[in-house]
Amino acid sequence: MTQAEKEQDNGKEKEKERDKEKEKEQQRGVKRPIAPPTIPDPLQEQIQSNFVVVIHPGSRMLRIGRATDTLPVTIPHVIARRHKQSGQPRYEDAWLLREGLNKPESNEQRQNGLKMVDQAVWSKKMSNGVRRTPVSAEQARAYNCQIRPAVLDSSSRVKWTNTTHHPPHLVGEEALYVNPSDCYNIHWPVVRGQLNVHAGPGGSLTAVLADLEAIWGHVIQKQLDIPLKDLKYYRCILLVPDIYNRQHIKEVVNMLLLNMGFSAIIVHQESVCATFGSGLSSACVVDVGDQKTSLSCVEDGVSHRNSRLCLAYGGSDVTRTLFWLLQRAGFPYRDCQLSSRLDCQLLQHLKETFCHLDQDISGLQDHEFQTRFPEAPALLYQVRLGDEKLEAPMGLFYPTTFGIVGQKMTSLQYRSQGDSEDPHDEHYLLATQSKQDQSSKSAADRKAISRPGGGLDGEMRGMKGEMELGPAQGECLMGAGEVEEPLSAHLSRKTAIMSQFESKALGLDKAILHSIDCCASDETKRKMYSSILVVGGGLMFHGAQEFLLHRIINKMPPSFRRLVDNVEVITRPKDMDPRLISWKGGAVLACLDTTQEMWIHQREWQRFGARMLRERAAFVW
Repeated sequence: MTQAEKEQDNGKEKEKERDKEKEKEQQRGVKRPIAPPTIPDPLQEQIQSNFVVVIHPGSRMLRIGRATDTLPVTIPHVIARRHKQSGQPRYEDAWLLREGLNKPESNEQRQNGLKMVDQAVWSKKMSNGVRRTPVSAEQARAYNCQIRPAVLDSSSRVKWTNTTHHPPHLVGEEALYVNPSDCYNIHWPVVRGQLNVHAGPGGSLTAVLADLEAIWGHVIQKQLDIPLKDLKYYRCILLVPDIYNRQHIKEVVNMLLLNMGFSAIIVHQESVCATFGSGLSSACVVDVGDQKTSLSCVEDGVSHRNSRLCLAYGGSDVTRTLFWLLQRAGFPYRDCQLSSRLDCQLLQHLKETFCHLDQDISGLQDHEFQTRFPEAPALLYQVRLGDEKLEAPMGLFYPTTFGIVGQKMTSLQYRSQGDSEDPHDEHYLLATQSKQDQSSKSAADRKAISRPGGGLDGEMRGMKGEMELGPAQGECLMGAGEVEEPLSAHLSRKTAIMSQFESKALGLDKAILHSIDCCASDETKRKMYSSILVVGGGLMFHGAQEFLLHRIINKMPPSFRRLVDNVEVITRPKDMDPRLISWKGGAVLACLDTTQEMWIHQREWQRFGARMLRERAAFVW
């Protein structure tokens, strides 16, 4: 018998075996996957990236574009809605103002924070080995108080948005320039990375989702030139925060697939997309946004759940602190108000222009800036500034400087509360897992459990999972070997420790060390120290990279200083704008072959709802 004939016979035998297996499976009633795969085989034509829209919704800015676009459309994430009845009171979501600022302790806290900032500035020598000479606000104040603006032009040529045709809503820049005397409410639908649900007008979940749909729909139609009726030919990639609200994400997915009519969606985390966008396989991702700062250690496309941390401060808190410092130094634009949208924009611009984290820039310096507001002349101001430009961004490392009292300042990843739509969630898996474990336990195990304190061990593990604290976090919050107490007392103590931890605002450097410390192995920690990726627009100050690196090296545990060859802080990977990196990562995701199995199709969503997120999301839902 020739070799070819042998192979042919072997092939026939294998085919017979496969047929027999199939018959057996049919008799056994093999479990089918929960949904028939919509993509029958990998040979199906490649998804065209120009038919994929990537949406990265931030608290202040929305970034949205086709996966093939070099840059996304970036607009202020704001909407102005016309009043339904005349005589309705005007309502406006705050921009730089926030809860917890006007408490009796706020000012004292700010002063204490500032003392720590000044101490830190003085203790670090300049590059020439000399200590900085501190500049007091009084020195600048005397000069600034006598400044009067020069008129550049009798009209600033900046106009309020024209609303004579009574549009029901306006979006982005147009919404920012709606005249406060017009009958419009101003809403920012995302606050500190979460949907801005509140008790005031337009604060219900339904209203916030309607605002998102109106803003996103407007940009897709007007700036991406995609008619909304054609969205059935498009897919969508939605970037979500690492610490997310499951209910909110579910509602947004519902809105995108069923209301807006996208044919399929992928939901992915900002931090993982940041690593895709920067071309790094692993990194400790530090995302400093306008209103929140989130941290997560990402390894090979997976965000370590225990390392996730969200701090309730960001760039806008630096802007507000700068305003407070400017006022102390006799800021010559005396009508500036934190309640005015246009003044907030001006302060944001001054922060981006003047602030830095470079210790070598010292002494008093003269600057100028212009104000251009509707129905007012364009004015030119002189201003003399000293340490204010360095002190404001230092607030990110000493958050007491922000003067926020009585607010939850640190969030960790909690376990899901459960969802009626998804009965087989992780609670179900944990419960069934523990039943199996119990039934397979031997008598020897039972004896071990009967020892004093032993029975709590399993409970403790379960609770540790529930709080989502990694081993390191668990130890640093709990203290070791304290199991000899009743479970109820243990739980209430744990809750007390947690609430204490959450009300404390960690400085950025400490938060990075904490996040890395929560990684499971020393090898992973080493990887993270050598690749600290800073994205978002909140730390784009001159000298920030060197400043952060210096603080990390000084504070990292001595044991790691020997292990880590080089600590690296990356603030502009591939010379890209750090604000666009996560969006860019979403666009990269659209082109990957491995992405094919992550798409949730409209029909599947209609049929199975949130279960599809657990089945298809690339992270533990």
